[in-house]
Amino acid sequence: MHTVAKGERFLDETLTVALLEGAEMPLTTRELSVLSLASQGAPMAEAAARLHLSRGTVRNYMATAIRKVGARNRVDAIRIVQSAGRTWRAVG
Repeated sequence: MHTVAKGERFLDETLTVALLEGAEMPLTTRELSVLSLASQGAPMAEAAARLHLSRGTVRNYMATAIRKVGARNRVDAIRIVQSAGRTWRAVG
């Protein structure tokens, strides 16, 4: 309640996971690839190099993925997607 009163977003983890499980994967292959690399501890520069993208593009994919799953940050996004039972696509 305090979070919402301050004008911040609040999403219940259980409801978020249920929503993701009941819907098609909201993330694109690229967004999943960026999250996958982040989950392995890869910094933005490394993810950009491995995906043959600019750092700015990787940041944009990360921001979009975070927004789509209703996460607060990249760690939260990774946790939400993993909790929903999603498997990471191979990054090539």
